[in-house]
Amino acid sequence: MADSTTIDVAHGEMSRSEAKGKAPLLATTHQVFAITKAMEREDNKIGYKRGVATFDFILRLCALAAALAATATMGTTDQTLPFFTQFFQFQASYDDLPTFQFFVVAMAIASGYLVLSMPFSVVCIVRPHAVGPRMLLITFDTVMVALTTAVAGSAAAIVYLAHNGNSSANWLAICQQFNDFCQSVSGAVVASFITVVIFMFLVVLSAVGLRKH
Repeated sequence: MADSTTIDVAHGEMSRSEAKGKAPLLATTHQVFAITKAMEREDNKIGYKRGVATFDFILRLCALAAALAATATMGTTDQTLPFFTQFFQFQASYDDLPTFQFFVVAMAIASGYLVLSMPFSVVCIVRPHAVGPRMLLITFDTVMVALTTAVAGSAAAIVYLAHNGNSSANWLAICQQFNDFCQSVSGAVVASFITVVIFMFLVVLSAVGLRKH
């Protein structure tokens, strides 16, 4: 009985010793698991931010194409109606209206800004956690939203009058005569509204990128 008890006690002491020896190992295992999980979450976060920045860059290319198309189309719009003599002709050009002149200047500014913003968008791809470039982009993107919306809306109003006129103010619809001119300016206005929508998406993307920081 004595031997049996001694063996039991010894066995119990061995169990406690083994438990004490395994406790640090278990703690270390939990720490490694927690660190691994944290690293996985950080990698996922970096991948998410890099994906947002890449989509931002692609949208800027699309916005640049739309803004350049609007600027070039409006800036080259000109139509002359043929008549019997070269001394008596009717001509319609974008620079006949201050609204269209403002449209060309503003869309050219938007195009230049988009070109200058490309390097900052690339920085956001390379350094997904960078806050400064995103803050700069979201600030100027918001300004561009206001500018392009103003010029697109004002030009759309002139195009509407050119197509439909206004009988109350005795403004005649000129698109029946200057059909090519109206088609060109209408296309430029459509391209400008596409630019506005893309700028809005860019602001949202920058806000999402900052929110996940």
